[in-house]
Amino acid sequence: MSLADKVLKGDVQAAARLITLIEDEGLTPGEESEALKEMEILYAHTGKAYIIGVTGAPGVGKSTLTDNLIGYFRKKEMGVGVIAIDPTSALTGGALLGDRIRMQRHATDPQVFIRSLATRGWTGGLAKAALGAVHVMDAMGKDIILIETVGSGQVEIDIVKAADTTLLVLAPGAGDEIQMMKAGILESADIIAINKADKEGADRLKADLEMMLEMKPQKSGEWKVPIVLTEAVNDKGTAELAEALKKHQDYLKESGGLPERRRERVKLELMETIEADIKNMINNLDNGQLMKRLIDAMEKGKCSPRSAAQEISDRLINREG
Repeated sequence: MSLADKVLKGDVQAAARLITLIEDEGLTPGEESEALKEMEILYAHTGKAYIIGVTGAPGVGKSTLTDNLIGYFRKKEMGVGVIAIDPTSALTGGALLGDRIRMQRHATDPQVFIRSLATRGWTGGLAKAALGAVHVMDAMGKDIILIETVGSGQVEIDIVKAADTTLLVLAPGAGDEIQMMKAGILESADIIAINKADKEGADRLKADLEMMLEMKPQKSGEWKVPIVLTEAVNDKGTAELAEALKKHQDYLKESGGLPERRRERVKLELMETIEADIKNMINNLDNGQLMKRLIDAMEKGKCSPRSAAQEISDRLINREG
């Protein structure tokens, strides 16, 4: 039985193995083609899970809040997948598994699949393998997939395209209020959670956010971003937050916005795949010697980045006939 067949039957070990193949990008000979072959089978069985992106600056309590949401959805007898994007270890290149450690109370639940992915230098707050992991969990039959981003601040915009609903988590006194208010992610958030709401400054932060959201031009019938107060460590506000997520899901279905968001996700994945394929082709030209020669020439001032790029483009065009 293939990995894809096992994944479709809900096999966690097979799913973990396939995500590893996707994440490694064929670093071991034969693995990339195997991953692509298995994903071709799975792709037809995706598109059913609801995807929630959880983003925000480090230290605001995203992992604990995500852990609480897992518990809430499991009480509703929903299968849950979690993709925790962790910073990359400078020593091993792997993920620092802090997020997964915080969610260990769900580790024995067969209906919960938690996977940490390393960013490996990928910008935008997502790991490159994240969308592939989403497909695997979707094909497993998970009802809800939570993607918790690395918390890289203002560049963390890709999650908006990758998720159906984007949840922005803030906290009073964390020093991120002004930064996040200026960020594009604030304008794109569907729901805002002010975590650590028992701390001083939570009410003021909420008032400031409400004022900023009121200044944003809004069309009739457009979704109004709710602000939910939570205390993740005490599991307070979890039900209210989950209800807000459900309301946004219902809104997207009724307004026809869900297909549009999912189309953006397909476009994002296509562009990332094209980018990866082109990079691989470039690196393999003349068995890697072309890149080495052009870099050496640029370093010595014998050619410019533009002329080097043009030579690479010409070679790719000639290669593809």
